[in-house]
Amino acid sequence: MRKFFMMAMAVCAMTFASCGNKAAQNQSAENTEVETVDLENATADLAAQLAAGDVNKFQEALTATQNKVAELLQNNPEQAQQYLETVQNYLKENAEKVNNLVGDNEVVKATVNTLVETPAQSIIENLKSVVGTTEDAANAAVQGAADQVDAAKQAAQDQVDAAKQAVQDKADEAKQAAQNKVDEAKQAAADKVNEGANKVNEKVNEGANKLLKGAGLK
Repeated sequence: MRKFFMMAMAVCAMTFASCGNKAAQNQSAENTEVETVDLENATADLAAQLAAGDVNKFQEALTATQNKVAELLQNNPEQAQQYLETVQNYLKENAEKVNNLVGDNEVVKATVNTLVETPAQSIIENLKSVVGTTEDAANAAVQGAADQVDAAKQAAQDQVDAAKQAVQDKADEAKQAAQNKVDEAKQAAADKVNEGANKVNEKVNEGANKLLKGAGLK
């Protein structure tokens, strides 16, 4: 009886071990499963915030998009690129609405311009070369947007400086033209004075000559 009981316990132990191994294998398979994403809903949040007309929420949706690209990049670069291309196409197709919503918000504008104007493959390759974790990818995306903002600010400042210089140049030209007019007027007045003085001198000389002739001195 005791021998039979021990054999039964051994069978149970083997059964539990087998189940445990199978569960561990299933868990391992789940952990290594490549993440996939529904591309049809990739722009759902962007579309919702664009329809709502909230630029701040739209910015948050853009940030979430960048984070999702970085997350997918860790295990599935091809899916990450497809996701990014889906977002890029959406932004291009709705460019007018996006631009109207973004307005003068330089941060969001720079982010949108980066996503629209840079080929998806280039963005992915750049992220691959510098990103090691999802957090790093998000930081890289934020830094890229910040760099774009700095560039946009510098370009705007250059335009302001150029406009100021153009105004200054026009003012200088106007001042010089006015000064030239004044100088011309002064010269004309001086010429008139000299002309009048010459005529007076001629009259004086004529009178003196007549006197001299009348006195027999000439």
